[in-house]
Amino acid sequence: MGNYILEMTGIVKEFPGVKALDNAQLFLRPGTVHALMGENGAGKSTLMKCLFGIYKKDAGSIKVNGEEVEYEDPKQALDHGVSMVHQELNQVRQTRVADNIWLGRFPVKNGFIVDEHKMISETQKIFDDLAINVDPKEKVANLSVSQAQMVEIAKAVSYNAKIVVMDEPTSSLTEKEVEHLFRIINHLKEQGVGIIYISHKMEEILKISDDVTIMRDGKWIATERAEDLTTDKIIKLMVGRDLTNRFPPKTNQPGETILSVENLSTKFLPKVDNASFELKKGEILGIAGLMGSRRTELVETIFGIRTREGGSITLNGKEVQNKSAIDSINNGFALLTEERRQTGIFAGLSIRFNSIIANIKSYANQVGALNEGKMKTDTKWVIDSMRVKTPGEGTKIGSLSGGNQQKVILGRWLLTDPEILMLDEPTRGIDVGAKYEIYQLIIDLANKGKGVIVISSEMPELLGISDRILVMSNGKVAGIVNTAQTNQEEILALAAKYI
Repeated sequence: MGNYILEMTGIVKEFPGVKALDNAQLFLRPGTVHALMGENGAGKSTLMKCLFGIYKKDAGSIKVNGEEVEYEDPKQALDHGVSMVHQELNQVRQTRVADNIWLGRFPVKNGFIVDEHKMISETQKIFDDLAINVDPKEKVANLSVSQAQMVEIAKAVSYNAKIVVMDEPTSSLTEKEVEHLFRIINHLKEQGVGIIYISHKMEEILKISDDVTIMRDGKWIATERAEDLTTDKIIKLMVGRDLTNRFPPKTNQPGETILSVENLSTKFLPKVDNASFELKKGEILGIAGLMGSRRTELVETIFGIRTREGGSITLNGKEVQNKSAIDSINNGFALLTEERRQTGIFAGLSIRFNSIIANIKSYANQVGALNEGKMKTDTKWVIDSMRVKTPGEGTKIGSLSGGNQQKVILGRWLLTDPEILMLDEPTRGIDVGAKYEIYQLIIDLANKGKGVIVISSEMPELLGISDRILVMSNGKVAGIVNTAQTNQEEILALAAKYI
Protein backbone atom coordinates (compact mmCIF):
# COMPACT_ATOMS: atom_id res chain seq x y z
CA MET A 1 0.00 0.00 0.00
CA GLY A 2 3.07 2.31 -0.11
CA ASN A 3 4.77 4.53 2.45
CA TYR A 4 2.82 5.73 5.46
CA ILE A 5 2.68 9.23 6.88
CA LEU A 6 1.15 7.78 10.08
CA GLU A 7 1.45 4.32 11.68
CA MET A 8 -0.53 3.50 14.82
CA THR A 9 -0.07 -0.06 16.09
CA GLY A 10 -1.11 -1.97 19.21
CA ILE A 11 -2.79 1.06 20.80
CA VAL A 12 -4.33 0.36 24.22
CA LYS A 13 -6.27 2.87 26.34
CA GLU A 14 -8.16 2.06 29.53
CA PHE A 15 -10.49 4.20 31.60
CA PRO A 16 -11.93 3.14 34.97
CA GLY A 17 -14.20 0.18 34.26
CA VAL A 18 -13.76 0.15 30.48
CA LYS A 19 -11.09 -0.79 27.93
CA ALA A 20 -11.69 1.89 25.28
CA LEU A 21 -8.93 0.70 22.92
CA ASP A 22 -7.69 -2.87 22.68
CA ASN A 23 -4.74 -3.34 20.31
CA ALA A 24 -6.14 -0.80 17.80
CA GLN A 25 -4.25 0.18 14.64
CA LEU A 26 -4.39 2.59 11.72
CA PHE A 27 -2.05 3.28 8.78
CA LEU A 28 -2.42 6.50 6.77
CA ARG A 29 -0.92 7.11 3.32
CA PRO A 30 0.00 10.68 2.29
CA GLY A 31 -2.39 12.37 -0.13
CA THR A 32 -5.28 10.02 0.73
CA VAL A 33 -8.52 10.06 2.71
CA HIS A 34 -8.65 7.25 5.26
CA ALA A 35 -12.15 6.75 6.69
CA LEU A 36 -12.41 5.52 10.29
CA MET A 37 -15.73 3.82 10.97
CA GLY A 38 -17.51 2.00 13.78
CA GLU A 39 -20.51 2.17 16.07
CA ASN A 40 -20.70 4.80 18.81
CA GLY A 41 -18.28 3.79 21.54
CA ALA A 42 -16.16 1.71 19.12
CA GLY A 43 -13.11 3.83 20.04
CA LYS A 44 -12.70 6.01 16.92
CA SER A 45 -12.49 9.38 18.67
CA THR A 46 -10.45 7.89 21.53
CA LEU A 47 -7.85 6.59 19.05
CA MET A 48 -7.59 10.03 17.46
CA LYS A 49 -7.32 11.73 20.87
CA CYS A 50 -4.36 9.46 21.64
CA LEU A 51 -2.74 10.67 18.41
CA PHE A 52 -3.56 14.32 19.14
CA GLY A 53 -2.18 14.38 22.69
CA ILE A 54 -5.55 14.74 24.45
CA TYR A 55 -5.20 11.23 25.94
CA LYS A 56 -2.00 9.40 26.83
CA LYS A 57 -2.02 5.86 25.43
CA ASP A 58 -1.34 2.97 27.83
CA ALA A 59 0.50 0.86 25.24
CA GLY A 60 1.38 0.76 21.54
CA SER A 61 3.33 2.77 19.01
CA ILE A 62 2.60 5.97 17.06
CA LYS A 63 4.93 6.94 14.22
CA VAL A 64 4.68 10.09 12.10
CA ASN A 65 6.87 10.04 9.00
CA GLY A 66 8.62 6.99 10.42
CA GLU A 67 9.55 8.64 13.73
CA GLU A 68 8.11 7.49 17.07
CA VAL A 69 6.03 10.26 18.66
CA GLU A 70 3.97 10.81 21.80
CA TYR A 71 2.54 14.30 21.92
CA GLU A 72 2.04 15.69 25.43
CA ASP A 73 -0.82 17.98 24.40
CA PRO A 74 -2.70 19.21 21.30
CA LYS A 75 -0.36 22.22 20.89
CA GLN A 76 2.60 19.89 20.49
CA ALA A 77 0.64 17.86 17.92
CA LEU A 78 -0.28 21.03 16.00
CA ASP A 79 3.34 22.23 16.09
CA HIS A 80 4.35 18.91 14.51
CA GLY A 81 1.84 19.05 11.67
CA VAL A 82 -1.08 17.06 13.15
CA SER A 83 -4.42 18.91 13.21
CA MET A 84 -7.94 17.87 14.27
CA VAL A 85 -11.44 19.15 13.54
CA HIS A 86 -13.51 17.96 16.50
CA GLN A 87 -17.10 16.69 16.27
CA GLU A 88 -18.22 19.07 19.02
CA LEU A 89 -17.10 22.60 18.18
CA ASN A 90 -14.87 24.12 20.88
CA GLN A 91 -14.85 27.78 19.96
CA VAL A 92 -14.69 31.02 21.95
CA ARG A 93 -18.09 32.18 20.79
CA GLN A 94 -17.96 35.77 22.06
CA THR A 95 -14.80 36.60 20.09
CA ARG A 96 -14.25 37.18 16.37
CA VAL A 97 -13.62 34.50 13.78
CA ALA A 98 -10.01 35.63 13.22
CA ASP A 99 -9.32 35.50 16.98
CA ASN A 100 -10.49 31.88 17.01
CA ILE A 101 -8.31 30.96 14.04
CA TRP A 102 -5.13 32.36 15.66
CA LEU A 103 -5.89 31.62 19.32
CA GLY A 104 -2.66 30.81 21.15
CA ARG A 105 -0.43 31.97 18.26
CA PHE A 106 -1.45 35.55 17.50
CA PRO A 107 0.90 37.30 15.05
CA VAL A 108 2.70 40.12 16.88
CA LYS A 109 4.63 43.28 15.98
CA ASN A 110 7.15 45.19 18.08
CA GLY A 111 7.62 42.07 20.16
CA PHE A 112 4.31 41.96 22.01
CA ILE A 113 1.50 43.88 20.24
CA VAL A 114 -1.01 41.74 18.32
CA ASP A 115 -0.70 42.52 14.61
CA GLU A 116 -4.38 43.06 13.94
CA HIS A 117 -3.97 43.80 10.23
CA LYS A 118 -1.87 40.69 9.59
CA MET A 119 -4.27 38.48 11.55
CA ILE A 120 -7.32 39.65 9.55
CA SER A 121 -5.54 39.53 6.18
CA GLU A 122 -4.05 36.07 6.81
CA THR A 123 -7.49 34.78 7.83
CA GLN A 124 -9.02 36.24 4.68
CA LYS A 125 -6.27 34.64 2.58
CA ILE A 126 -7.06 31.20 4.03
CA PHE A 127 -10.79 31.73 3.47
CA ASP A 128 -10.19 32.85 -0.12
CA ASP A 129 -8.02 29.78 -0.76
CA LEU A 130 -10.76 27.50 0.58
CA ALA A 131 -13.67 29.53 -0.92
CA ILE A 132 -15.19 30.07 2.55
CA ASN A 133 -17.59 33.02 2.65
CA VAL A 134 -17.27 34.22 6.25
CA ASP A 135 -16.19 37.66 7.52
CA PRO A 136 -13.03 37.29 9.69
CA LYS A 137 -14.30 40.16 11.87
CA GLU A 138 -17.70 38.52 12.57
CA LYS A 139 -18.34 37.25 16.08
CA VAL A 140 -18.46 33.42 16.18
CA ALA A 141 -21.72 33.55 18.17
CA ASN A 142 -23.42 35.13 15.13
CA LEU A 143 -22.44 32.32 12.75
CA SER A 144 -24.67 29.43 11.75
CA VAL A 145 -23.57 25.97 12.88
CA SER A 146 -22.37 25.17 9.35
CA GLN A 147 -20.34 28.40 9.11
CA ALA A 148 -18.75 27.67 12.51
CA GLN A 149 -17.87 24.18 11.23
CA MET A 150 -16.18 25.66 8.15
CA VAL A 151 -14.18 28.04 10.38
CA GLU A 152 -12.90 25.03 12.36
CA ILE A 153 -11.86 23.30 9.14
CA ALA A 154 -10.05 26.49 8.02
CA LYS A 155 -8.30 26.67 11.40
CA ALA A 156 -7.04 23.09 11.00
CA VAL A 157 -5.76 23.88 7.51
CA SER A 158 -4.07 27.09 8.76
CA TYR A 159 -1.48 25.05 10.67
CA ASN A 160 -0.11 23.70 7.36
CA ALA A 161 -0.70 20.25 8.81
CA LYS A 162 0.35 17.10 6.97
CA ILE A 163 -2.19 15.00 8.90
CA VAL A 164 -5.73 16.34 9.38
CA VAL A 165 -8.31 14.45 11.44
CA MET A 166 -11.95 15.31 10.66
CA ASP A 167 -14.43 13.96 13.23
CA GLU A 168 -17.97 14.04 11.77
CA PRO A 169 -17.18 17.17 9.69
CA THR A 170 -20.45 17.10 7.71
CA SER A 171 -22.87 16.53 10.60
CA SER A 172 -24.00 20.19 10.44
CA LEU A 173 -23.61 20.78 6.70
CA THR A 174 -26.13 20.89 3.86
CA GLU A 175 -25.55 18.86 0.70
CA LYS A 176 -24.16 21.95 -1.07
CA GLU A 177 -21.78 22.62 1.83
CA VAL A 178 -20.72 18.96 1.87
CA GLU A 179 -19.71 19.29 -1.80
CA HIS A 180 -17.70 22.39 -0.83
CA LEU A 181 -15.96 20.42 1.94
CA PHE A 182 -15.12 17.64 -0.52
CA ARG A 183 -13.48 20.22 -2.80
CA ILE A 184 -11.37 21.40 0.16
CA ILE A 185 -10.43 17.78 0.92
CA ASN A 186 -9.36 17.16 -2.68
CA HIS A 187 -7.32 20.39 -2.55
CA LEU A 188 -5.53 19.09 0.58
CA LYS A 189 -4.94 15.68 -1.01
CA GLU A 190 -3.22 17.33 -3.98
CA GLN A 191 -0.83 18.94 -1.47
CA GLY A 192 0.06 15.52 -0.04
CA VAL A 193 -1.98 15.90 3.15
CA GLY A 194 -3.25 12.68 4.73
CA ILE A 195 -6.82 12.97 6.03
CA ILE A 196 -8.45 10.73 8.63
CA TYR A 197 -12.19 11.04 8.15
CA ILE A 198 -14.63 9.87 10.84
CA SER A 199 -18.24 9.65 9.69
CA HIS A 200 -21.35 7.48 9.95
CA LYS A 201 -22.63 8.49 6.51
CA MET A 202 -22.06 5.46 4.29
CA GLU A 203 -22.62 7.13 0.91
CA GLU A 204 -20.22 9.91 1.91
CA ILE A 205 -17.51 7.45 2.98
CA LEU A 206 -17.66 5.51 -0.28
CA LYS A 207 -17.56 8.75 -2.28
CA ILE A 208 -14.61 10.50 -0.62
CA SER A 209 -12.39 7.75 0.84
CA ASP A 210 -9.40 5.86 -0.51
CA ASP A 211 -9.04 3.47 2.44
CA VAL A 212 -11.45 2.46 5.21
CA THR A 213 -10.62 1.12 8.68
CA ILE A 214 -13.44 -0.36 10.75
CA MET A 215 -13.39 -0.67 14.55
CA ARG A 216 -15.67 -2.50 16.95
CA ASP A 217 -15.54 -2.44 20.79
CA GLY A 218 -12.14 -0.74 20.77
CA LYS A 219 -10.58 -3.31 18.44
CA TRP A 220 -9.35 -3.09 14.85
CA ILE A 221 -11.63 -5.22 12.65
CA ALA A 222 -10.53 -4.55 9.07
CA THR A 223 -8.83 -2.12 6.69
CA GLU A 224 -9.94 -2.23 3.06
CA ARG A 225 -9.76 -0.10 -0.05
CA ALA A 226 -12.98 1.91 -0.38
CA GLU A 227 -13.48 0.68 -3.95
CA ASP A 228 -13.77 -2.90 -2.63
CA LEU A 229 -16.53 -2.07 -0.12
CA THR A 230 -20.31 -1.76 -0.21
CA THR A 231 -22.68 -0.23 2.33
CA ASP A 232 -23.87 -3.69 3.39
CA LYS A 233 -20.32 -4.95 3.87
CA ILE A 234 -19.37 -1.91 5.99
CA ILE A 235 -22.45 -2.36 8.19
CA LYS A 236 -21.73 -6.05 8.71
CA LEU A 237 -18.12 -5.31 9.72
CA MET A 238 -19.26 -2.48 12.02
CA VAL A 239 -22.05 -4.22 13.89
CA GLY A 240 -20.89 -7.84 13.48
CA ARG A 241 -24.18 -8.86 11.91
CA ASP A 242 -26.31 -8.19 8.84
CA LEU A 243 -28.60 -5.18 9.09
CA THR A 244 -30.98 -5.73 6.22
CA ASN A 245 -33.24 -2.74 6.87
CA ARG A 246 -32.08 0.75 7.81
CA PHE A 247 -35.54 1.61 9.16
CA PRO A 248 -37.92 -0.41 11.35
CA PRO A 249 -41.36 -1.28 9.94
CA LYS A 250 -43.85 1.56 10.41
CA THR A 251 -46.52 0.31 12.79
CA ASN A 252 -47.97 3.61 14.07
CA GLN A 253 -51.44 4.74 13.06
CA PRO A 254 -52.04 8.54 13.13
CA GLY A 255 -55.37 9.47 14.72
CA GLU A 256 -57.12 12.71 15.63
CA THR A 257 -55.36 16.07 15.91
CA ILE A 258 -53.31 16.47 19.11
CA LEU A 259 -51.45 19.72 18.31
CA SER A 260 -52.55 22.70 16.28
CA VAL A 261 -50.15 25.57 15.49
CA GLU A 262 -51.69 28.64 13.82
CA ASN A 263 -49.93 31.67 12.36
CA LEU A 264 -46.92 31.30 14.63
CA SER A 265 -44.42 34.17 14.28
CA THR A 266 -41.31 35.15 16.22
CA LYS A 267 -40.57 38.60 17.59
CA PHE A 268 -36.83 38.69 16.90
CA LEU A 269 -34.53 37.60 14.06
CA PRO A 270 -34.19 35.04 12.59
CA LYS A 271 -37.94 35.19 12.01
CA VAL A 272 -40.56 32.48 11.72
CA ASP A 273 -43.36 33.90 9.60
CA ASN A 274 -47.00 32.83 10.14
CA ALA A 275 -46.31 29.10 10.39
CA SER A 276 -49.36 26.85 10.60
CA PHE A 277 -49.69 23.07 10.80
CA GLU A 278 -51.44 20.24 12.63
CA LEU A 279 -49.95 17.15 14.27
CA LYS A 280 -52.03 14.04 14.90
CA LYS A 281 -51.89 11.56 17.77
CA GLY A 282 -49.51 8.75 16.86
CA GLU A 283 -48.05 10.71 13.96
CA ILE A 284 -44.39 11.28 13.09
CA LEU A 285 -44.12 14.63 11.33
CA GLY A 286 -40.79 15.30 9.61
CA ILE A 287 -39.51 18.83 9.08
CA ALA A 288 -37.29 19.41 6.07
CA GLY A 289 -35.58 22.51 4.74
CA LEU A 290 -32.26 23.96 3.68
CA MET A 291 -29.81 25.48 6.14
CA GLY A 292 -31.29 28.82 7.26
CA SER A 293 -34.87 27.71 6.57
CA ARG A 294 -35.68 28.25 10.32
CA ARG A 295 -36.66 24.65 11.11
CA THR A 296 -34.93 24.90 14.50
CA GLU A 297 -36.45 28.32 15.20
CA LEU A 298 -39.93 26.88 14.61
CA VAL A 299 -39.63 24.16 17.27
CA GLU A 300 -37.80 26.50 19.67
CA THR A 301 -40.71 28.96 19.41
CA ILE A 302 -43.21 26.17 20.11
CA PHE A 303 -41.06 25.18 23.13
CA GLY A 304 -41.00 28.74 24.49
CA ILE A 305 -37.29 29.44 24.22
CA ARG A 306 -37.87 31.99 21.45
CA THR A 307 -40.20 34.95 21.96
CA ARG A 308 -43.49 34.61 20.13
CA GLU A 309 -44.87 37.69 18.36
CA GLY A 310 -48.15 36.16 17.28
CA GLY A 311 -50.09 32.98 16.68
CA SER A 312 -51.48 30.22 18.86
CA ILE A 313 -50.53 26.73 20.05
CA THR A 314 -53.36 24.33 20.94
CA LEU A 315 -52.78 20.96 22.63
CA ASN A 316 -55.71 18.52 22.87
CA GLY A 317 -58.15 21.35 22.10
CA LYS A 318 -56.78 23.68 24.81
CA GLU A 319 -54.60 26.70 24.01
CA VAL A 320 -51.22 26.69 25.78
CA GLN A 321 -48.90 29.66 26.22
CA ASN A 322 -45.45 27.96 26.50
CA LYS A 323 -43.66 31.17 27.50
CA SER A 324 -40.62 29.27 28.79
CA ALA A 325 -39.05 25.82 28.69
CA ILE A 326 -40.49 25.07 32.16
CA ASP A 327 -43.97 26.07 30.94
CA SER A 328 -43.56 23.75 27.98
CA ILE A 329 -42.35 20.78 30.04
CA ASN A 330 -45.28 21.25 32.43
CA ASN A 331 -47.64 21.36 29.42
CA GLY A 332 -46.32 18.04 28.06
CA PHE A 333 -43.75 19.21 25.50
CA ALA A 334 -40.16 17.99 25.15
CA LEU A 335 -37.35 19.26 22.89
CA LEU A 336 -34.13 17.45 22.08
CA THR A 337 -31.89 20.24 20.77
CA GLU A 338 -29.58 20.14 17.75
CA GLU A 339 -26.38 21.22 19.51
CA ARG A 340 -25.66 18.50 22.08
CA ARG A 341 -22.66 20.09 23.78
CA GLN A 342 -23.95 23.68 23.86
CA THR A 343 -27.61 23.17 24.74
CA GLY A 344 -28.10 19.48 25.55
CA ILE A 345 -25.68 18.09 28.11
CA PHE A 346 -24.12 19.14 31.39
CA ALA A 347 -20.73 17.79 30.31
CA GLY A 348 -19.02 17.83 33.71
CA LEU A 349 -21.87 16.11 35.53
CA SER A 350 -22.95 12.50 35.80
CA ILE A 351 -25.22 10.41 33.59
CA ARG A 352 -27.67 10.31 36.50
CA PHE A 353 -27.88 14.12 36.71
CA ASN A 354 -28.25 14.43 32.94
CA SER A 355 -30.98 11.74 32.90
CA ILE A 356 -33.22 13.14 35.63
CA ILE A 357 -32.78 16.91 35.40
CA ALA A 358 -35.81 17.62 33.15
CA ASN A 359 -38.06 15.58 35.47
CA ILE A 360 -36.57 16.62 38.82
CA LYS A 361 -39.90 17.66 40.39
CA SER A 362 -41.17 14.06 40.21
CA TYR A 363 -38.40 12.90 42.60
CA ALA A 364 -39.15 15.41 45.38
CA ASN A 365 -41.45 14.72 48.32
CA GLN A 366 -43.54 17.34 50.16
CA VAL A 367 -40.54 18.71 52.05
CA GLY A 368 -38.33 18.79 48.95
CA ALA A 369 -36.13 15.76 49.69
CA LEU A 370 -35.22 13.72 46.61
CA ASN A 371 -36.12 10.05 46.31
CA GLU A 372 -32.72 8.38 45.83
CA GLY A 373 -34.17 4.98 44.90
CA LYS A 374 -36.47 6.37 42.19
CA MET A 375 -33.64 8.45 40.68
CA LYS A 376 -31.41 5.36 40.58
CA THR A 377 -34.16 3.23 39.01
CA ASP A 378 -34.94 5.81 36.33
CA THR A 379 -31.29 6.33 35.46
CA LYS A 380 -30.87 2.56 35.12
CA TRP A 381 -33.90 2.56 32.79
CA VAL A 382 -32.26 5.24 30.60
CA ILE A 383 -28.96 3.33 30.43
CA ASP A 384 -30.63 -0.04 29.74
CA SER A 385 -33.42 1.02 27.37
CA MET A 386 -31.19 3.38 25.37
CA ARG A 387 -28.32 0.85 25.42
CA VAL A 388 -25.88 3.48 26.66
CA LYS A 389 -22.28 2.22 26.74
CA THR A 390 -20.95 3.41 30.11
CA PRO A 391 -19.13 2.03 33.18
CA GLY A 392 -21.97 3.31 35.40
CA GLU A 393 -24.47 6.05 36.21
CA GLY A 394 -21.84 8.15 37.99
CA THR A 395 -19.73 8.54 34.83
CA LYS A 396 -19.47 12.12 33.55
CA ILE A 397 -21.56 12.37 30.39
CA GLY A 398 -18.84 14.43 28.70
CA SER A 399 -16.59 11.35 28.65
CA LEU A 400 -19.08 9.33 26.58
CA SER A 401 -19.08 9.16 22.78
CA GLY A 402 -21.36 11.66 21.02
CA GLY A 403 -23.92 8.99 20.17
CA ASN A 404 -24.12 7.74 23.75
CA GLN A 405 -24.58 11.32 24.97
CA GLN A 406 -27.49 11.64 22.52
CA LYS A 407 -29.09 8.45 23.87
CA VAL A 408 -28.93 9.80 27.45
CA ILE A 409 -30.61 13.08 26.41
CA LEU A 410 -33.35 11.20 24.57
CA GLY A 411 -33.87 9.05 27.66
CA ARG A 412 -34.05 12.22 29.78
CA TRP A 413 -36.98 13.52 27.74
CA LEU A 414 -38.77 10.17 27.65
CA LEU A 415 -38.74 10.18 31.48
CA THR A 416 -40.95 13.32 31.38
CA ASP A 417 -43.59 11.26 29.47
CA PRO A 418 -44.33 14.08 27.00
CA GLU A 419 -47.41 14.37 24.81
CA ILE A 420 -45.35 16.14 22.11
CA LEU A 421 -41.74 15.14 21.51
CA MET A 422 -39.72 17.42 19.21
CA LEU A 423 -36.37 16.06 18.02
CA ASP A 424 -33.89 18.35 16.24
CA GLU A 425 -31.37 16.22 14.29
CA PRO A 426 -31.78 13.26 16.72
CA THR A 427 -29.36 10.94 14.90
CA ARG A 428 -26.64 13.47 14.10
CA GLY A 429 -23.26 11.79 14.63
CA ILE A 430 -24.83 8.43 15.47
CA ASP A 431 -23.91 5.09 13.94
CA VAL A 432 -26.24 3.00 11.80
CA GLY A 433 -27.03 0.45 14.54
CA ALA A 434 -27.89 3.11 17.13
CA LYS A 435 -29.92 5.03 14.54
CA TYR A 436 -32.13 1.98 14.06
CA GLU A 437 -32.70 1.80 17.83
CA ILE A 438 -33.67 5.49 17.97
CA TYR A 439 -36.01 5.11 15.00
CA GLN A 440 -37.67 2.21 16.83
CA LEU A 441 -38.07 4.34 19.98
CA ILE A 442 -39.70 7.10 17.91
CA ILE A 443 -42.15 4.61 16.34
CA ASP A 444 -42.88 3.10 19.79
CA LEU A 445 -43.77 6.57 21.11
CA ALA A 446 -46.05 7.18 18.15
CA ASN A 447 -47.69 3.80 18.85
CA LYS A 448 -48.54 5.12 22.33
CA GLY A 449 -50.45 8.03 20.78
CA LYS A 450 -47.73 10.65 21.26
CA GLY A 451 -47.12 13.32 18.64
CA VAL A 452 -43.55 13.29 17.35
CA ILE A 453 -41.81 16.01 15.31
CA VAL A 454 -38.43 15.16 13.74
CA ILE A 455 -36.13 17.72 12.10
CA SER A 456 -33.49 16.11 9.91
CA SER A 457 -31.06 17.19 7.21
CA GLU A 458 -30.92 13.60 5.96
CA MET A 459 -33.62 13.15 3.36
CA PRO A 460 -33.58 9.30 3.45
CA GLU A 461 -34.19 9.52 7.20
CA LEU A 462 -37.28 11.73 6.82
CA LEU A 463 -38.62 9.53 4.04
CA GLY A 464 -37.91 6.41 6.10
CA ILE A 465 -39.63 7.26 9.38
CA SER A 466 -42.15 10.09 8.93
CA ASP A 467 -45.84 10.00 8.00
CA ARG A 468 -45.89 13.53 6.59
CA ILE A 469 -43.14 16.07 5.91
CA LEU A 470 -43.48 19.81 6.57
CA VAL A 471 -41.06 21.81 4.41
CA MET A 472 -39.70 25.14 5.68
CA SER A 473 -38.34 27.83 3.37
CA ASN A 474 -36.93 31.13 4.66
CA GLY A 475 -39.08 31.07 7.81
CA LYS A 476 -42.31 30.09 6.07
CA VAL A 477 -44.13 26.79 5.72
CA ALA A 478 -43.65 26.05 2.02
CA GLY A 479 -45.85 22.95 2.03
CA ILE A 480 -46.79 19.72 3.81
CA VAL A 481 -46.60 16.46 1.86
CA ASN A 482 -47.54 12.85 2.54
CA THR A 483 -44.32 10.87 2.83
CA ALA A 484 -45.64 7.87 0.90
CA GLN A 485 -46.53 10.06 -2.07
CA THR A 486 -43.51 12.39 -2.29
CA ASN A 487 -39.86 12.29 -3.35
CA GLN A 488 -36.64 14.21 -2.76
CA GLU A 489 -37.16 16.38 -5.85
CA GLU A 490 -40.55 17.68 -4.64
CA ILE A 491 -39.19 18.37 -1.15
CA LEU A 492 -36.15 20.27 -2.48
CA ALA A 493 -38.37 22.30 -4.81
CA LEU A 494 -40.54 23.34 -1.85
CA ALA A 495 -37.42 24.09 0.24
CA ALA A 496 -36.37 26.66 -2.39
CA LYS A 497 -39.84 28.19 -2.73
CA TYR A 498 -39.30 31.44 -0.78
CA ILE A 499 -35.55 31.89 -1.27
